[in-house]
Amino acid sequence: MKSALLIIDIQNDYFPGGKMELEGSPEASSAAQRVLSHFREKELPLIHIQHISPRPGATFFVPGTGGVEIHENVKPLKGEIVLQKNYPNAFRETTLLEHLRRNEIGRLVVCGMMTHMCVDSTVRAAFDHEFQCLVLSDACATRSLFYGGVKVPAQQVGAAFIAALGSMFAKIVSADDFLSQAD
Repeated sequence: MKSALLIIDIQNDYFPGGKMELEGSPEASSAAQRVLSHFREKELPLIHIQHISPRPGATFFVPGTGGVEIHENVKPLKGEIVLQKNYPNAFRETTLLEHLRRNEIGRLVVCGMMTHMCVDSTVRAAFDHEFQCLVLSDACATRSLFYGGVKVPAQQVGAAFIAALGSMFAKIVSADDFLSQAD
């Protein structure tokens, strides 16, 4: 089965000094970078997803700002596919599904940011479109969330969403485990 790497929203605003800093973003992007290097070296299909926030009042991923740019650790090379999206689900109102089907991709290797939002939404949609998914747990990052006066730490948010995805929607592995089995 033909696989493609899907790198979701590893953009500057999620890094230290950005408008929506995530916990562990540098480490996650380094893990994603190692897998991206493997896909480039083997000339395997890969797709960069870039979130753009066109809505009035958006506080991050604002068009025309440095924060919207894909981070240097996974910056696309000339000729690599970059699909822009405006919603958490990378399939919604984009050409992602068409591209994957046209290129006979059946399995997605997924990494990116935010685990609880865009990674989760995209993997669940991919499952609904009958793709096999493999999520690289340490190549994803998220942030703490608050509900009912309770702070849920980022590490727990990430673990809960990765666990939920692993229960039905994807196989979960680390970047290094993926790379050790890839050759």
